[in-house]
Amino acid sequence: MSKDIQKTPQIYIVRNKSSAQVPIQTTEMTKDYFEVGYILSGGRKVITTDKTYEAYAGMVGITHPYIYHKTVAISDEPYECILIRFTRAFAEPLIQIVGRTVVEQLNAQTMFIFSEDSQKKIARMFLEMEEEYKKELPYREFILQGMLFRLLFTVYEEKISVSSVITNNESLTPPIMEALVYIEKNFMNNPTLEEIAKVAGFSMAYFSRLFSAQLGKSYTEYLDNVKIKHAQILLTQTRKTIMEIAEETGYCHGNYLNSQFKKKVGMTPGQYRKKNRELA
Repeated sequence: MSKDIQKTPQIYIVRNKSSAQVPIQTTEMTKDYFEVGYILSGGRKVITTDKTYEAYAGMVGITHPYIYHKTVAISDEPYECILIRFTRAFAEPLIQIVGRTVVEQLNAQTMFIFSEDSQKKIARMFLEMEEEYKKELPYREFILQGMLFRLLFTVYEEKISVSSVITNNESLTPPIMEALVYIEKNFMNNPTLEEIAKVAGFSMAYFSRLFSAQLGKSYTEYLDNVKIKHAQILLTQTRKTIMEIAEETGYCHGNYLNSQFKKKVGMTPGQYRKKNRELA
């Protein structure tokens, strides 16, 4: 990927495809460029050193330079997105024209949500930029620069909300990030604190203290939140029964899922499913 950046130093566009279960390894993913992406299908939980958030089809995300992160599937659908990577210098004319306020407001957020009509418009803009990039014409960067500025303005003007972001108490260390990915991939098996501590390479007592300090909650509370979140996804995206969802999320019985779900969400799984279908 770095070779492609060198051939086109100002902007690079790629379509990423992967199966639902493929995680991205911890690495300095964004290097010295910005990244704006549109998710075509699937869903991912993104774990960075300072925050955790979820990304689904139809959403646009903006990533800053030098961000370490890992992602893990939260949907059974294959993951596909279009990524536009560009240098700070490439965006400088936009900053000069509109000032830093608009750019700073975009950078301050992570994932943007849009109406159905706006999703279609923005998806079309990403696809048009991808096609333009493939042409490899001598003046390609000039055209793409104008298209990128139009895209960023559209995101800024038509966003209706931003994705929920959970900010960590402290910057996450690599072992804790590895532990969070392991939890996301194995939550249905109710991994014990001892098991997760081994993944992180620490003693159980030290890992427990470190986890609570960095995440702001105990391991047990974090695992419960992950299980409930996946139950919410299954309730809204599938027709599986409460019992089936209980089994898939690590609860021994539908009744136990009911009680835990109501404690966390304030309503039963059935009520939650009905409410979200009415809103759809």
